[in-house]
Amino acid sequence: MKQVVSISLGSSNNNYDFQTSFLGEKFRIRRIGTNGDYDKAVDLLVQLDAETDAFGLGSVKLPPARKNSRLIDMAANFLNYVHDDSSKIAKLRSRLKTPVTTGDHLLNVAYEWAIRSLQFEYTGYFNNARVLFLSGMTHYRMASVMSEFTENMTFADPVIENGISKFMHSFRELDLYAKGAHEILKWVPSKRLTSSAVPIKKWNTHILRKAMQKAHIIVVPYHNFYDYVEDCTPEELGGKTIITTTAYEDRIEFLKNQGVDVIIDTTPKLLKRVVGVNVQEALVIAALGKKQHQITDEEMLELMSSTKTGLRPRLVYPSGKPKQMTRFAFVIHPLSQEQFKLEKAVKPFVNIPGAVDAVEKIVAYAPPWVYSKVTGIKSPTGAEAEGWLITVGGTPKQMMTHSPEFTYKRLLMAARMAKRLGAQIMGLGAFTKVVGDAGVTVAKKAAIPITTGNSYSASGALWAAADAVRRMGLVKIEEGKKINGKTMVFGATGAIGSVCCRLLAMAFEEVYLCGRNIVKLMALKESILKETPNVKLHTIVNPDKYLADMDVIVTATSGMGKQILDITKVKPGCVITDVARPLDLSPKDVAKRPDVLVIESGEILLPGDPKMKDIGLPPKVAYACLAETIVLVLDRRFEVFTIGRDIEWEKVKTIYKMGLKHGMKLAAISGVNGVFSDEDIERVRDLALEARKKLKPTPAN
Repeated sequence: MKQVVSISLGSSNNNYDFQTSFLGEKFRIRRIGTNGDYDKAVDLLVQLDAETDAFGLGSVKLPPARKNSRLIDMAANFLNYVHDDSSKIAKLRSRLKTPVTTGDHLLNVAYEWAIRSLQFEYTGYFNNARVLFLSGMTHYRMASVMSEFTENMTFADPVIENGISKFMHSFRELDLYAKGAHEILKWVPSKRLTSSAVPIKKWNTHILRKAMQKAHIIVVPYHNFYDYVEDCTPEELGGKTIITTTAYEDRIEFLKNQGVDVIIDTTPKLLKRVVGVNVQEALVIAALGKKQHQITDEEMLELMSSTKTGLRPRLVYPSGKPKQMTRFAFVIHPLSQEQFKLEKAVKPFVNIPGAVDAVEKIVAYAPPWVYSKVTGIKSPTGAEAEGWLITVGGTPKQMMTHSPEFTYKRLLMAARMAKRLGAQIMGLGAFTKVVGDAGVTVAKKAAIPITTGNSYSASGALWAAADAVRRMGLVKIEEGKKINGKTMVFGATGAIGSVCCRLLAMAFEEVYLCGRNIVKLMALKESILKETPNVKLHTIVNPDKYLADMDVIVTATSGMGKQILDITKVKPGCVITDVARPLDLSPKDVAKRPDVLVIESGEILLPGDPKMKDIGLPPKVAYACLAETIVLVLDRRFEVFTIGRDIEWEKVKTIYKMGLKHGMKLAAISGVNGVFSDEDIERVRDLALEARKKLKPTPAN
């Protein structure tokens, strides 16, 4: 049986002695605490040398190692750090035959392994996360790896180590600091002054607390763990992810009481019992039968990821339930001057001629700003999301007045803001997704994945249409059968129109494909019949004579405000879904037919208990394009999903299924005047029935 002994400068109250198996061999593992007695620790090393296969040295804070440098003789460095006595180092070298380690090698390898492993296993785990390192020097290698996935890193070394009220905000700055070349080190001579000045101490405590509150992830050193976090409250640690090393039960309990969501232990749990990293590295050395300097990083990584050990980074969820918080951003903008008039700052000027026009023009040039934080979104799968609604100030009128490049510039500014906030994907709302090339340029230039939301908008609009037909009750619907009705799609060969045609072909018995190019219409017809052969398809270029027979009409053109259909000719009780942007039907057109239900979109009820500022919808309800962004982030699909004018049929089906998976539900049906209530739909139905009676010929006497 092999022997591994940990000689610790820590308390003897935490001593243990147990037997275990590792890599097919039996081990006895002991910990002996010396209560800070350095001489006793050295004596124990010499005394137990002959009967031990590997020593671990615990509670030793070694000078931070930069990059991949290693301490060749760990025992010598141990004494050098504690006593600074070269004669004792030489004496110990000559007398000890047993390998001695502080765990520094395993620790540095584990830092990289843990971060890369989690980033791979949970797609994009660290993407754009705001990470606060309480000691960047201690976690230099981890910071180096983390910098590949996020630029939002903050290092508190100057504040904590030097008493200087200034953070470092990039890995490059940390690298300069480690080399002694950072300009912040010019402040170091004043350390004695800063550490003794009460106002500066209080200010440093204040800015450190603020940095913790802003962070998504906080990296806490293993040594002197409580010195770093003991005074923290749930205000600083609540909802955070904490990265540390060797998370003992007392530390887990402490972090649980502070409301921490996730604890990432960067060292693998080689044994059932949690032991120090020095013990684990000594165990590896004894098991492999090699000297410490003979074990390469590759061998250590292979051991940690091998199927024999089946190791993975240790994730602890203090609440007992897994937490997967992801982050998104979504661009919103005022739809008209009417929204400006509702703002407190604008109300006093509403009656002044030209004032609102001036405000509309000025705001169009304003940089993006955060309108609202979104919290409380939780999928039935357990995934959670938070995000930010970012305002780009231009109304559709202003966007059309300027060149597309004008809007691109502001959207790219919003993307940079979203990245700094920690968002892993950004959605383009309403008019911003149709200006120019519908997101293609923005997606190419933004440093964050972009989606327009058009896939879910198309799906949501048809979802709403189906629900409206059911609620109107004017078309016979039998469960398990297609709807016995007629439907027409304007702009059938367009991106959204072709998707609508495919969806309607699955639900209705008869579909009219309306467009200007008969060849394209015929090609679309053939394609749909291959997928849905049991549907009657008609291709038409002159829709007027068929309007009076339609139960459902979908307008999905790019007419840019031109009149597409004459609403006065449609059937009473017809459900018209206007998915074109800008809308094909104006409020003035809709007002002509109170007996027709005109739908702009299908709004989505978000899962969980979402909270955000008013966006013109009922609480917990979002536009479908916003819901697409949220669905993607809940599913960890941090990718460019829907951009451009060509919407992929497969993506429409995919986002719909993903939405159902994450608990999205159709919440409301909206028209030009907002959300339709049950009373609104009942009123349209009653008017439609009255109008239909008038259309029927009077029977002869």
